[in-house]
Amino acid sequence: MSPTPAPIGGEEFTEVVVVRHGETSWNASRIVQGQMDPELNEIGRQQAVVVARRLSKETKPAAIYSSDLKRAAETAEIIAKVCDVSNLVLHEALRERHMGYLQGLNWDDAVNKKPDVFRGFDIFKLTEGSDPDSRNQEIPGGGESLNQLNERCVSCLNKIAQEHIGERVVVISHGAAILELCRHTDPPNSSIRRNIPNTSLNVFLVSGVTGQWILERCGDVGHLKGNSFLENSFGGDGASA
Repeated sequence: MSPTPAPIGGEEFTEVVVVRHGETSWNASRIVQGQMDPELNEIGRQQAVVVARRLSKETKPAAIYSSDLKRAAETAEIIAKVCDVSNLVLHEALRERHMGYLQGLNWDDAVNKKPDVFRGFDIFKLTEGSDPDSRNQEIPGGGESLNQLNERCVSCLNKIAQEHIGERVVVISHGAAILELCRHTDPPNSSIRRNIPNTSLNVFLVSGVTGQWILERCGDVGHLKGNSFLENSFGGDGASA
């Protein structure tokens, strides 16, 4: 079992285990989901059960928080049931990045289908974020910039951590949102590339005193090894999960 986070140098930390939701049919088809609301497919439900069983063998979380989108909420409900946690809270701030006119389009077809919208807009910078200018660029059609996504998700996680100092909590969110949480722990101007497969574990320690974040694990899919789940975990690269 994973122990409750111990004080480090006199500081108490909240252990926040952030899990990406299970697979959807849109993931498998490389369709941009953003804040649209497809549910888990059968593979996604199986993935959720597997990660839930893993978490049930570790320290019981004080609470489970989740995006209110179906794919995340269903993953959270499975984890809550297997881990016997009654405190499940759905939160809009944990949603995926709003991807504007890209939502509902196949990634490979998006630019061709909306050439008038994306002419002059570097689609590959949607997920990179190393260029400060690209991080402030909102996606046409009401979409968010990376900095807007970062501010929303980091603020929400900070509030959750402050409510559970010295405890473990589980948070269910989405690929691009989780990448921004990881980025919050990186050095300024970092260009570290990470992969966040479906139902991967991403473990943060958040100080109750200084608010410092420490990234302990990222993209951990040890529970999925030995089966075909990893072959179907599209996303995790910030494209939209």
